[in-house]
Amino acid sequence: MSMSFDHADHVHTIAGHASAAASSPIAASWRRCLTLYGLSPEEHRTPWRLTEAEFRQVRARASVLIEEAGAEIDRLFAIVGKGGCCLLLTDENGIALERRGAAGDDREFRGVGLWSGTVWSEASVGTNGIGTALADERSVVILRDQHFLSQNTGLSCTTAPIRDHTGRIAAALDISTCRDDANEMTMAVLSQAVRDAAARIEAGLFRRVFSAARILLVPVEGRTAPAFLAVDRDDLVVGATRAARLALGLDDRRIASGVAASDLLQEDRLEEGRDLDVAERAALRRVLARAGGNISQAADLLGISRATLYRKMKKLSIN
Repeated sequence: MSMSFDHADHVHTIAGHASAAASSPIAASWRRCLTLYGLSPEEHRTPWRLTEAEFRQVRARASVLIEEAGAEIDRLFAIVGKGGCCLLLTDENGIALERRGAAGDDREFRGVGLWSGTVWSEASVGTNGIGTALADERSVVILRDQHFLSQNTGLSCTTAPIRDHTGRIAAALDISTCRDDANEMTMAVLSQAVRDAAARIEAGLFRRVFSAARILLVPVEGRTAPAFLAVDRDDLVVGATRAARLALGLDDRRIASGVAASDLLQEDRLEEGRDLDVAERAALRRVLARAGGNISQAADLLGISRATLYRKMKKLSIN
């Protein structure tokens, strides 16, 4: 029996056991491919491919993503490209928007469909890095025979999803290789690289949307994804990344209702009667800073006398 049929039998056996599908993300993906998408591991199929007109429309909709990710993809390819790796940036549907690959590897990668305009969803080609990362909304590594289709067992890939400013999946970044010597250790290193790059793209997209806001970093231990809050001039949160939302219990409704960043981060937790003093002290310090510490100039800016300013500084413990 050939290797392809060995693989196909293995897929059918593992995916057919509900307990395996419940405990293993790979088995769960195989089960989706069989039952939800009606695919067969032994069939020969290439990724769906968009027409030129369709591809132009998809790229136009993703123009901000492509612009923001371009430099990061180039930087990542400069590191891994000579090692026989191909990079793909896809949209939330797994459509390859941007590709980076060495000219010497183009024929091999094009042969398996790792090319711009192809669709790497699970519905298109079964379990694969891009499609499974998007379906599970998490970073994945898919080594050779973990792919659903027997024809793709020569591939190894690692993919990280990218979320938009509302925390929803917007894209995926993938590194794939056809090298026979790609092992778990190699892919673990590449996985960290692709997750770091995806996090930087996600952070850039967030900053771009909230360019007029102040960006605060939420201290979250052990997270690769950016945990940012966007705060307006009144200290109200106007946006939050997925990691910040999870850490602070935020959602769209709570953000829209108005919540102070200082409350979320447990800053300035003073008794209610001192809230105005805190605000006044901050305002006076800002004016004094603008005046370079010159009391007369600061008093003029505030429209009060020097004596009044001195009294307020004493009351608020401003030296």
